[in-house]
Amino acid sequence: MEEALIIRLKNRDETAIAQLYDRYSASLYGVILRIVKQEEVAEEVLQDCFIKIWSSFVDYDSSKGRLFTWLVTIARHVAIDKIRSRSYREGRLHQNLEILHDNLSFNTHSIIPEHIGLKELLVTLSADQRQVVDLIYFEGYSHVEAAKVLSIPLGTVKTRVRYALQILRKLIVEPGV
Repeated sequence: MEEALIIRLKNRDETAIAQLYDRYSASLYGVILRIVKQEEVAEEVLQDCFIKIWSSFVDYDSSKGRLFTWLVTIARHVAIDKIRSRSYREGRLHQNLEILHDNLSFNTHSIIPEHIGLKELLVTLSADQRQVVDLIYFEGYSHVEAAKVLSIPLGTVKTRVRYALQILRKLIVEPGV
């Protein structure tokens, strides 16, 4: 049955792409969502993924691997391209800064120890340190990319990260500090 679908897709049968979507979209959506972590973005990436699948299906070679493996590879690449895109990162940067600002304004006496995680420990850092740590460790930016986004020298980024990690290490190793 899969072989017939592949033949129909190679022959550019538009009903075949609908069948392919019905069969694999849920699985591909799951893969994409784990990468982009936002449902709206995952839906958009899934659409882009099927456009790419349709336009590049002539390149599919069943002797190199199963159809599902090829589809998952495309989905992963499209999702990774999305999170690496400038527009996605800039949108996430602004969103994270707003969330960070909101988190700074909460009452520290209402913290329940069981709910404290690493992100919550970031409140002890300076705003500059939090911003750099968020970009590098939670958003996946490289040091060089973070320096460009923040328009600061690479050495400053590295210094802020080093001091932030020293503070966090103390808090984790010696929680009473």
